[in-house]
Amino acid sequence: MTLFARRSALRAGAVLAVAAGAALLGAAPALAHVTAQPGTAEKGGYAVIALRVPTESDTAGTVKLEVTLPADHPITSVRTTPRPGWTATVTSALLDPPIERNGRTIAEAPRTVTWTADPGVRIGPGEFAEFPLSLGPLPTDTDSLVLPAVQTYDDGEVVAWDQPPSVDGSEPERPAPTVTLTDPAEAQPVVTAAAGDGIDATARWLGGGGLLVGALGLGLGAGAVLRGRRMQGGER
Repeated sequence: MTLFARRSALRAGAVLAVAAGAALLGAAPALAHVTAQPGTAEKGGYAVIALRVPTESDTAGTVKLEVTLPADHPITSVRTTPRPGWTATVTSALLDPPIERNGRTIAEAPRTVTWTADPGVRIGPGEFAEFPLSLGPLPTDTDSLVLPAVQTYDDGEVVAWDQPPSVDGSEPERPAPTVTLTDPAEAQPVVTAAAGDGIDATARWLGGGGLLVGALGLGLGAGAVLRGRRMQGGER
């Protein structure tokens, strides 16, 4: 084999190896992250945010989920909803410093929420489940609510979804569930009753005038009929 032929064969082999590697990467399944649904909510309001938890393992099932609430933007009202087969526990922590809200001092706030499966219950391979939380008031001094989560499998594996959004916009390997906080929608202008009073009064006046004219017309018509009958009676 000539030198040229050997080099051509080597280049062809390298191209095939790169193509095969790309095919394997493309065939690899994407990681199913723990996410927050919906992904947006209004600042200062209340919202129901569900933690959507898929099971990535082909053999094990999810049996526990722990979510951490922000300490720098405390949420004072956190409520869970009953989920068959699971026990929810809300744990509070002291605030340092305490915060003032609606004229009162709040010294502690919910810090973690943990869902634990009952014996024999799990989110099996190829399945997912949602764990709703009622949260509020949502922070007004930040554009995102980051909710780090820890997922535990029944084979002992623990996966932390706790990496905040990247500054450059790229997705980290284990992103934390995140809710984008938006400014409250501007109130739409409302036409007051006073603004429509003139129109309503005019309509009522025109309607009343129409009825009056109609009544006069009926009266004149009836009078003409009676006069005609009298004249016919006199001729006879």
